[in-house]
Amino acid sequence: MDFSLNEEQIELKKWAHEFAEKEIRPVAAEYDESEEFPWPVVKKAAEAGLYSVDIYMQAQQDPTGLTLPLLMEEIFWGCAGIGLAIFGTGLPLSALASVGTPEQLMEWAPKMFGTPQDPRVAAFCVTEPQAGSDVRNLRTKAIRDGNEWVLNGTKVFITNGGVADVFVVVATVDPELGHRGQASFIIHKDDGGIAAGKKEKKLGIRASNTTEVILEDCRIPLDRVLGGIDRLENKLEKARKGESTGRSSAALRTFEVTRPAVAAQAVGISRAALEYAIQYSKDREAFGVPIAQHQSIQNHLADMATEVECARLLTHKAAWLAASGRPFEKAEGSMSKLKAGETCVKVTEQAVQVLGGWGYVKEFPVEKWYRDSKIYTLFEGTSEIQRMVIARALIS
Repeated sequence: MDFSLNEEQIELKKWAHEFAEKEIRPVAAEYDESEEFPWPVVKKAAEAGLYSVDIYMQAQQDPTGLTLPLLMEEIFWGCAGIGLAIFGTGLPLSALASVGTPEQLMEWAPKMFGTPQDPRVAAFCVTEPQAGSDVRNLRTKAIRDGNEWVLNGTKVFITNGGVADVFVVVATVDPELGHRGQASFIIHKDDGGIAAGKKEKKLGIRASNTTEVILEDCRIPLDRVLGGIDRLENKLEKARKGESTGRSSAALRTFEVTRPAVAAQAVGISRAALEYAIQYSKDREAFGVPIAQHQSIQNHLADMATEVECARLLTHKAAWLAASGRPFEKAEGSMSKLKAGETCVKVTEQAVQVLGGWGYVKEFPVEKWYRDSKIYTLFEGTSEIQRMVIARALIS
């Protein structure tokens, strides 16, 4: 067992940290305030090679599984909203890679990212007004009409929904089959019948674009179903005969494999808050001495540091299990997401406490990190859902 990073990983971590420090941190408050999508930062990330298909290919070839967690932690140390703008395309890419054919992957992955000179982004559309965590109850429908699919429905809380060029949309083909009757479809913004709805004004991650995506008689070619029409028809036929088509939907499988990366994002925010609280406690004086010398502050810092370390270790283990092909026998992916998300809320709240009244005002960044943290107990599976997944793994 070796917990040290190799030379390549150390360089990767340093590279990402320098980008976060120089390009993200200085503009984080500006984008948080304006709630605009940070296209200039995404373009710089693309020019640096940080925003590209190649990063994900490199991650896929890393036997330790740590490439993405290391990158995520450093970038989200800079800003969670901007981090999601840079890495939000990873989720639809994961869906495309896990379900799509090689031909679909080759055609659509480059379109998701564009070029360094003209970067583009993509969106993964699952959540609906009446189906949040319950992805098996989706009402968006895809109906075959000759050589086309016609899609109708409304998706909500979609990351990149208002700025994406490419959308991966999960829809129901056969409602009677529940989640076994669902499929994923790839849509381009120019196809017609797809449009952004209301842009959400959020508590945190404000630089990340979150909108409704509305489908009204959206027509796409038959071959735009991920995996191909033959694979879909075979799956539906098995489901109608009562044969097994797998325990979870394609959407759930996508979330399962990306949970360690999401956990790493939460670790990055937590670490930012911890580091700031430590430095502040050394600089700030009360009763004639730095507050770092007060036992109550030391207790906060000790608890914060311990929680961050625990979350990181669990995240790295889950990433390693996934990369090495080992199953999540105890739902370690969900464990990492649950622990890191709840740690993020706890640690950022304690950072506010360490700063006292100054932690509550926008002049200091812990207020923003505290707001950003809450989403990590909500999106890509709430804490309640993670606990359900873990419990089922333990008692099955």
